[in-house]
Amino acid sequence: MFKKTCFLLAAFFISIVSFAQNYDVIIIGGGASGTAAGLASARNGANTLIIEEGPWLGGMLTSAGVSAIDGNHRLPSGIWGEFRTKLIEHYGSQQAMSTGWVSNTLFEPKVGNQIFQQLVAETKGLEVNFNTHWKSADYINGLWKVSADKNGQSLEFWSPILIDATELGDVAASLGVEYRLGMDARDEIGEAFAPEQANDIVQDLTYVVTLKDFGQGSDKTIPKPANYDPAEFACACAHADPITDEDPTLDCQKMLDYGKLPNGKYMINWPNCGNDHYVNLVELSPEEREKELEKAKQTSLRFIYYIQHELGFKHLGIATDEYPTEDGLPMIPYHRESRRFRGMVDFTLPFVRTPYDAPSPLYRTGIAVGDYTIDHHHKKNLDAPAIDFIKIRVPSYNVPLGALVPKSQSALILAEKSISVSNIVNGASRLQPVVLGIGHAAGVLASIAAEQQKSLQKISIREVQQALLDQKAYIMPFLDMNPEDPHFQAMQRIGASGILKGEGVPYLWANQTWFYPNRRVTEFELIQGLRPFSDSLEAFWGASGAYLTGERFQVLLNLISEISLKDLADAWTDAGLPGSFTTEKELNRREVSVLLDSTIKPFEREVDWNGDLK
Repeated sequence: MFKKTCFLLAAFFISIVSFAQNYDVIIIGGGASGTAAGLASARNGANTLIIEEGPWLGGMLTSAGVSAIDGNHRLPSGIWGEFRTKLIEHYGSQQAMSTGWVSNTLFEPKVGNQIFQQLVAETKGLEVNFNTHWKSADYINGLWKVSADKNGQSLEFWSPILIDATELGDVAASLGVEYRLGMDARDEIGEAFAPEQANDIVQDLTYVVTLKDFGQGSDKTIPKPANYDPAEFACACAHADPITDEDPTLDCQKMLDYGKLPNGKYMINWPNCGNDHYVNLVELSPEEREKELEKAKQTSLRFIYYIQHELGFKHLGIATDEYPTEDGLPMIPYHRESRRFRGMVDFTLPFVRTPYDAPSPLYRTGIAVGDYTIDHHHKKNLDAPAIDFIKIRVPSYNVPLGALVPKSQSALILAEKSISVSNIVNGASRLQPVVLGIGHAAGVLASIAAEQQKSLQKISIREVQQALLDQKAYIMPFLDMNPEDPHFQAMQRIGASGILKGEGVPYLWANQTWFYPNRRVTEFELIQGLRPFSDSLEAFWGASGAYLTGERFQVLLNLISEISLKDLADAWTDAGLPGSFTTEKELNRREVSVLLDSTIKPFEREVDWNGDLK
């Protein structure tokens, strides 16, 4: 009996060991950021694994049904831009996806999942374990040991770098990484719009519903949900745009058209007396979370019944062909807020509102961009302190790399909505394209750290940014340039150096920062931008407000480096700038960027986590 038992135990042990696999990078969570991280990491040469608890990829864009993209329409950065291009190919045109009245890009969630699955399948060195639940992560002798369960089978994975791309930051929390949850105190965070006292109130979440138009005459009304009261949704059709200050409307069709998707479907994700639901379930047990999420589902079902029964849209029924679920609802809810972990830097409002006048130049360390306004959902929690988010006007912005790296961990990267960001700024950084960008950067950072076998704190920020540029991502939020522009990288690099700064404009639901490539540069503007790069310029006051000519450009550059007119002429030709370099020509920002980038290469000057030059 003893021998038989030992044999069985040995066989079991061998079975377990056989499922221990090694990777360069492991990502827990195949949501928006996790999928982007996996693609970016593998494309940068790292053998990468995504552990996803469900059957889909894309998280909030797909599994949660939030398939109306908010922001970044004119900032097609990296994997977000690639994803949108695939959507355009699927639907035939951008216009075919402009079916709602806020977003420019709306799509069916299942199509989004199919695109992410296709991108992953085409990416060498990237694996996904679907329907797999992580159980623990332990850092042992410089390697992460991740234990997981799939259909009752225990799995074990090892890698030097781990990315927490879970919806609520559960991995980093299990490791004891310090975090904030809820609203920050005004004095502690340094944001005048924050409440005086901190609290644990998070944004409302939503169990999105995808409805389908079955045609007039159809009756797809669901059974009356328990505790239904039409008064709960009485103001659902009353809508006024808080930014344009338009008069409220009682147009119920407009309420539905907010989330109108292609092919006769509707995304029901409505804050005004709609299916937003308040619960802070972040620190609850899995069992407690399930109970609370069932309440959120019931809120959505009551709203659907209201739309069908009270408003008369009986022909709109739950799209049972959209998600692989028995009830036709998404696999997960839309979490607008997570734990916010303490990073190498804290991304707060001053760095968004006035990046060039903020306490430190974090903009120089940017790795993801966003242009959507700060938007919070608190209408279902009457205890939430009143914050006038509409008054918090911001331009477009970039997210600093240090917000993805915890202070207390040398091999763990934060992604999704769990980065080091204030509660208020999370209202902008939580949007889909930004989260994809955060994941993109996390994957690049992870692959570089794994290859170089360095702690995250010792990785070159400039190297991460350059790898992102090589993958057609923006590091500066300049809307008047595009990755297909042959001088895109040069202008992005000079913008990230701070020599030529952008001009930010708060604008409706798509904020802006302009680089103005064709605007002429003055001598004084150039010298002001170059001062941090050379002590010799500290006391120099011989730069005029006149427009910069080729001759004066060469003279001023020679204050810090030996650059000849021939060097500039050769750089001009090599870069394919139009015309030719002359001493009389007044130079614009594109031309100055390209010449600076080619000759003195200021982007190669390393910066620290705060953006200060080393």
